[in-house]
Amino acid sequence: MTRALFVCAAGPSVGGGHVMRSLTLARALEARGATCAFAATPEVAVVLDAFAPDMARADTDEGFDALVFDSYALTAQDHRAVARGRPTLVIDDLADRRLAADLVLDAGPARKATDYAGLVPEHAQLLLGPNYAPVRPAFADLRDEALARRAQRGPVRRILVSLGLTDVGGITGRVTRLLQPILGDARLDLVVGGGAPSLPDLWALAGDDPRIELHVDTQHMPQLVFDADLAIGAGGSTTWERCVLALPALTLILAENQVAAARALEAAGVTPCLEVGAADFEAAFVREVEGLLGSEDRRAALSAASATVCDGKGADRVAQTFLTLL
Repeated sequence: MTRALFVCAAGPSVGGGHVMRSLTLARALEARGATCAFAATPEVAVVLDAFAPDMARADTDEGFDALVFDSYALTAQDHRAVARGRPTLVIDDLADRRLAADLVLDAGPARKATDYAGLVPEHAQLLLGPNYAPVRPAFADLRDEALARRAQRGPVRRILVSLGLTDVGGITGRVTRLLQPILGDARLDLVVGGGAPSLPDLWALAGDDPRIELHVDTQHMPQLVFDADLAIGAGGSTTWERCVLALPALTLILAENQVAAARALEAAGVTPCLEVGAADFEAAFVREVEGLLGSEDRRAALSAASATVCDGKGADRVAQTFLTLL
């Protein structure tokens, strides 16, 4: 039986996305007979406690047959120091540093093998593109029904706002206040993590506006994505969840590492993008949302383009390849 140890980044400035996508891959590996555990840092434990309390935690790398790394802070030297010759999978999005990997997963829509030239060992296998993105099976299970629902079109009744578990910079509240005057009767579903510093502000917003529902550490994200008619989402790994269920979305770029993927999807007609740090962000945001709310044809076009990006079965593809390598 293969035992895989996951070493992930997490925390207030990093968010929980690395752990969440690694969890999805870990579940896919377990479904194929592997045993998985996560290196037990306090930051990782917070995410596991909320979303996978049954997942094993490890205080040492001893006894594991393979390593999975998902942290931009780790380099090839770090990978080698921990792996000590054991097979290694590195989950990456940046292609900006050397990686000591036998297998590299990069779901970026514009990623090419040449981007990793000179950065990985010659024998390394590259799994590139959104069809390798780790997405929970519950999303793929809803895909056919979601595609049928989107084809029926209709007005925007529910808007999903999902901008990261840690809500960096309080962006969820900022966006909600921009949305409130232009919502009409539409409902807002706000998704954040239990450790978000902005929670008191968000609870106050929800308490004052019956159109707003706050979902903290929700276990029902697939259904929320399915039920929504429009999303305001971050340019991270949740992008693929929205694409699997063909949810039209406005993507907000919250960090530099999100730019390349978000802009590639924008160029492909999948989602308009806005950089939160731009000087004209608030005016541009209201303009974009008003345009999306007012154009059923545009929402339908975004939905159709989103549906072509990935099918939600990436985790199983990666798990099969990794176990074959082992």
